[in-house]
This record gives sequence, structure tokens and C-alpha cells, in this order.
Amino acid sequence: MNDLCDVNLSRRNVLIAGALSATATAVPLTADAQQQQPQQPATTPPPTKARVSFQVNGKQQTLEVDTRTTLLDALREHLHLTGTKKGCDHGQCGACTVIVDGRRINSCLSLAVMHEGNKITTIEGLGTPDQLHAMQAAFVKHDGYQCGYCTPGQICSAVAVLDEIRQGIPSHVSADLNAKPLLNESELRERMSGNICRCGAYSNIIDAITEVAGRTA
Repeated sequence: MNDLCDVNLSRRNVLIAGALSATATAVPLTADAQQQQPQQPATTPPPTKARVSFQVNGKQQTLEVDTRTTLLDALREHLHLTGTKKGCDHGQCGACTVIVDGRRINSCLSLAVMHEGNKITTIEGLGTPDQLHAMQAAFVKHDGYQCGYCTPGQICSAVAVLDEIRQGIPSHVSADLNAKPLLNESELRERMSGNICRCGAYSNIIDAITEVAGRTA
């Protein structure tokens, strides 16, 4: 019995000794490897900047921006035109809609450096508190907003929509692509579908656009 215990103890001692020996030899090797290959300090390359000039609300602007800067951030952070809102920042809600050379775009999806020489209109360029644009006045009259966060994009989009209809540009619900688009509710709803109102003021928005369209017909 004692002999069996001695054998077990001897075997255990051998295993322990082997484990300690392996650990002792592994640690210096790891340390040596680290000394032979010193780690380089992590460095972040400076951002690439570019100069861009465009006209915003009738005023010429020249900016030096990071080439990754979106038009939305250039307007808000560099020019302090905060009427244009950052909603989803993925081009899905329309809160950042502005008008570029007569066409509405989602400014969060467009880089500022892509707009060299363009004419850009934001909500600030449509009207002033003392002299509202017809679309702004119609939104007020018909309660086309509640929280108001999406309203600048809604109004810019609505102004561009009426221009599209005047130019004869069809929509996805236009029955005849060769005929002049009709100004009706289904056309307006489809054309404004890229602008989301979480408060649900859609019917009032359509009323406002319809009224302005009647004035300019």
C-alpha cells in the first residue's frame, strides 16, 4: 500500500516538475521575442483636406474641409446653417433635404467636395421670419408640422416637387410617361415619400403643397 502511494506521489511530482519547467522556459522566450520586435507606436494619419467653393443661399462660400465631410456637416458645422437637420444620417428620412442647382438631394449622402461651383439653397434661403416663402406660409396655415424637426426638409422637398411637376418630370405613379404629370394627391404623396414625418402630418402637408401649387398654376 505504501509502495503504491509512493508511486503515485512520484508520478505527481514528475508532472508538477514538468509543468514548472515548461512555464519557466516559455516566459523568457516570450520576453525575448518582445524585445527583438519592439512595438511601433500607433499613429493616425492626418485627415486629407480640400478647398471647395459653392454658393449657399445666394452667398459665395469657400471652405477647407476634410474630404470625408458631408454637405450636411459642412452646412451645419462650418456655415452654422442649422435649419437643415441631421435625422437618420443614412438618407432614409429626408430631414436633411436641400436644393442643389434646382434639384433636391439628401445632403447627408453627398460629400461637400462634390459640389464645387454648385448653387445650394437651404431652408434659410427660402424665406425669412418677416417674409416667408409661399410654401413656408402654407405649412404654417395648414399645420403641416408638429415637432417641426422634419419640416425644413419637407419644405425644401415640396418646393422642388412643384418644380419637377412644372418641368414635366414623371413619378413612379405617373400613368402616362409622355403626358404632363397631373397635380393630384397620389402624385404628391409619391413624390414626397422620401420625407418622413414621425408626427404624421402628411395630410396637412399635402394640403399646403396643393394650395401653393394652385397659386403658381
